[in-house]
Amino acid sequence: MSAIPLSPVAVQDEAPVSLWRDAWHRLKRNKLAVFGLVVVLILAFAAIFGPYLTPYDYLSQDLQARNAAPSLNHLFGTDDLGRDVFSRVVFGTRTAFLVAVIVTLIAVFIGTTLGAIAGFFGNPFDRVIMWLTDMTMSVPNLLLVVVINASLKSPITKWMEAQYLATLNPFYRQTIWVDFMLVFGSMALISWPPYARLVRAQVLSIRSRPYITAAQALGLSNWIIMKRYVIPNALGPLIVSVSAGLGTAMVLESAFSFLGVGVNPPTPSWGNMISDGLRVWQHYPHLLAAPAAVLGLASVAFSFLGDGLNDALNPRGSK
Repeated sequence: MSAIPLSPVAVQDEAPVSLWRDAWHRLKRNKLAVFGLVVVLILAFAAIFGPYLTPYDYLSQDLQARNAAPSLNHLFGTDDLGRDVFSRVVFGTRTAFLVAVIVTLIAVFIGTTLGAIAGFFGNPFDRVIMWLTDMTMSVPNLLLVVVINASLKSPITKWMEAQYLATLNPFYRQTIWVDFMLVFGSMALISWPPYARLVRAQVLSIRSRPYITAAQALGLSNWIIMKRYVIPNALGPLIVSVSAGLGTAMVLESAFSFLGVGVNPPTPSWGNMISDGLRVWQHYPHLLAAPAAVLGLASVAFSFLGDGLNDALNPRGSK
């Protein structure tokens, strides 16, 4: 009995290949990266909704419960003014995320723009931008932040006080905006050079690709080519760098607040809470342990997530 011939095409259509779908599948197989992602999402949730869910206001004081040890009423204990440390740590998460996200966005925008111009157009743009990058990276970060805060904070504060006396608008009494503005500006000023170098290296590699030559042959302008073809193809390594940069920005903000040139009390920041706890840690170790542990966990989580994204988006470079 002769075999029945098969139809010419009997192969089921496969799902289309997607870079981001494949990267997500690789990321899910990395347990450390998944752990980092879960911790980052929890911290982001705490930054957005945590202050509305905490049992106490971060400024409310109870002098009868000063320096209380951790208990069911106060999970992380209380400080020397009777304020709930857990509520202050949660609100400090909002401060850390706000600074990290805004600073990183500003730094990425500056770095991506300058790096793309330097890599795509070459000299003289490349020479000037790389000279500016090298000069910025050669200045010690702490020194630059201290100089900016010391030279600008006092004049801005005096101007706001003068505006309050002239208008009686209570907004001008909220000096916390001065702290945030100086922190955002100074940290963004020291954070953009690595992004510029990374994007420049990617653009130098991409601009010699055949599809860039084809786009130029079609008469597309350089700016359209950069926007549609160059920058989107350089986003993979940039996303990895941003994920690590968020954790670095959190640590920097805490370090500057610890040294008194960042966000100042009474606004909670992990850095100024660590600074306060360091003075009395021998008698009240919970005042130092709580914010330091959360800062360390956040830094490790962003590091694991960044490594996982690097392996997921660049599988050929993974070990």
